[in-house]
Amino acid sequence: MPEPTNDPRQRVLAALSPALRQGQGPLAQIIREDRLHCVFQPLGDLQSGHVYAHEALIRGPVGTSLHRPDALLDMARCERILTDFELVCVFTALQHWAQVRSPGRLFVNISADALVHGVNLCGSNLLLQTLRSLGLPPRMVVFEITEHERVTDMTALREAVQHLHRAGMRLALDDFGDGRSSLRLWSEVKPEYVKIDKYFIAELAEHPESLQMLRAIKGIAEIFGTQLVAEGIETAEDLRALRDLDIAYGQGWLLGRPALQPRAKLEAGALEVLQDRRVAVLPQLEQSIRPGILRGLQVVQAPTVTPATTNDEVAQLFMQHNALHALCLVEGARPVALINRHDFLNHYAALYFREVHGRKPCTTLANHAPRIVELDCDVNQLIGILTSQDQRYLSDGFIVTDNGRYVGLGTGDQLVRAVTESRIEAARHANPLTFLPGNIPISMHIERLLASGNPFVACYADLNDFKPFNDHYGYWRGDEMIRLAARLVVAHCDARRDFVGHVGGDDFVVLFQSDDWLLRCQAIADAFAHEARLLYDEAGRKAGGIHAEDRHGVQRFFPCTSLSLGVAQILPGSFRHPEEVANLAARAKHEAKQSRSGIAVLPCPATAPDSGLAAPAPPQTADALVA
Repeated sequence: MPEPTNDPRQRVLAALSPALRQGQGPLAQIIREDRLHCVFQPLGDLQSGHVYAHEALIRGPVGTSLHRPDALLDMARCERILTDFELVCVFTALQHWAQVRSPGRLFVNISADALVHGVNLCGSNLLLQTLRSLGLPPRMVVFEITEHERVTDMTALREAVQHLHRAGMRLALDDFGDGRSSLRLWSEVKPEYVKIDKYFIAELAEHPESLQMLRAIKGIAEIFGTQLVAEGIETAEDLRALRDLDIAYGQGWLLGRPALQPRAKLEAGALEVLQDRRVAVLPQLEQSIRPGILRGLQVVQAPTVTPATTNDEVAQLFMQHNALHALCLVEGARPVALINRHDFLNHYAALYFREVHGRKPCTTLANHAPRIVELDCDVNQLIGILTSQDQRYLSDGFIVTDNGRYVGLGTGDQLVRAVTESRIEAARHANPLTFLPGNIPISMHIERLLASGNPFVACYADLNDFKPFNDHYGYWRGDEMIRLAARLVVAHCDARRDFVGHVGGDDFVVLFQSDDWLLRCQAIADAFAHEARLLYDEAGRKAGGIHAEDRHGVQRFFPCTSLSLGVAQILPGSFRHPEEVANLAARAKHEAKQSRSGIAVLPCPATAPDSGLAAPAPPQTADALVA
């Protein structure tokens, strides 16, 4: 029986299993010899740029095979002292944190089962006494639950968590989203912090799917009142995106690597990003044409017939419903065939048809391979109907079902309208020709820029004399011209700072945060003037343009297509709504089309337009600005 001791470490060891106290394995000996140590990695406040907390990370003896944490865990499993090892690590982290006397919170890793075992072993009162003896306020200690294994007893974990909360300590959930951390665990534990797994953080600025996942996780966090910590931040672009997504805290090598001593400040590179208030250009998720587009359409509520319905009865139904283009033949609720009005009545009007076939079943005049479309169909299925070589689907229409049950009929006109409206809606999110963001993402980015309180530049780019070129060479080469403009605009912008959108047709919008925006505009215009000539044939290049009809049908000469860029400088507080910015940029574009250089810069009013102040100053051309 060990003698009582006042040494907190010896009290902890005495409470653990004989496998640790008497084991001859290398890890058990390292623990008894007190050869474990801590390193501390900072967690940064992504809004203020301050160090918010540190995470304690256990290391073994330097220069040995047990220095790394994964090797320590593997050896703990091998020696069957995993739970004991975790509890020793918790005490070691607390003890070392007390010794360095650093301000801020401490995050300490522990598995769910080890947490339950530790609370059952010593209770929250003994834990509080240990913290007091070390001089650590309970509210500054955060137990970070790591799931090395599945939680074996959720009820016991919930009770252990309640003990810790009553004692004033806080909880965090580690690696959320890695496949082991679950929404149920989040709901049961109700942690104050949730750490987002680095899988969703790595190259965030290039993966719109991860961005959408982060937004979803943020929505869940708001429901539970949880603060989020983004793990694995390694690039400035990812840090800027996380800051603009309003993620509270972050951790990663960019902010600070693990070290023996806590940090007073984040790394200089991270601070530079966080102090630069320019808005991040977030990746855009390509907007697919949504399923279920038929749910918004007026489905024809047509009567049905069965295999036993006679031709005379079908004719009577068509006579009663003059606007009905077809009838569906059903077995129970399942559609099996379609009877086209025009084809049926042509046969029915033939000599002796009624006398011979009037009382026979209508199945012989039905199309037994009709097009059946679910209300939740993919739009590609509808496009397949429009492009099918069998065009009777347009005249017959199609049968609409919901979960396989007949609900009505659709017409060819409805089909064309459904596909067209869906494509228009998708184009508002991403232009189908250039795949650049459309009107909705453009407006959203302007809103973010206005809310940031930073100046920016809105540039409206438009092709000059594009219609004659398109009419002369055809739409295929016209599309090449538009794609060329998109490529050159993107190439001469800084993807980290400048947002490029395609309004539609030959109109583009660039939202500059680059300081050298005027030089970039000039480079875009010059590059386009050079490369656009290559899309003309040899005669057109030699002549410097083409002869074509103008909008009044008069033949005249049009010079080679060029690019006009109207630029509006937007100052903080000058506008409240995206459409106000767009209007000023459109005015600048009009001025650019009249200028010799093709670039016009329109100054911005100092305050909001409804303040009663004078209108903006007259525009300046690029030539004047450069001079």
